[in-house]
Amino acid sequence: MSSASTPFDSSIGNFEQPVLPIADPAGFAAVRTAIEAAFSSSRVADFLKSLERSGVRIRHFEQVLDKALLGAATKDQYNRLGNADQGQIREYYLASLERVPVELRNKFFKLYAYY
Repeated sequence: MSSASTPFDSSIGNFEQPVLPIADPAGFAAVRTAIEAAFSSSRVADFLKSLERSGVRIRHFEQVLDKALLGAATKDQYNRLGNADQGQIREYYLASLERVPVELRNKFFKLYAYY
């Protein structure tokens, strides 16, 4: 296998994630916007409180959708996406929760804990 056909560049030792095309740009954008809104600096504390009240761990994305914590229509919009788009949305959600400021992550430690 040639190095041109793999996303791993051995000269620098880093994995480069391939860019996948979005099959449903409108649906993808709607779900992504809901995630962006939840994790915006003005709303993230309220989002974390809603997770805490609902008893949902932050990394359990499907439960977050099931409880409509990202908005009532978000679950349906997400379910209409293809597998690749859903995967990218989950990755975006997980990346977003890791960007929450440390002081809030410490305050809501139980949401982030792995036990």
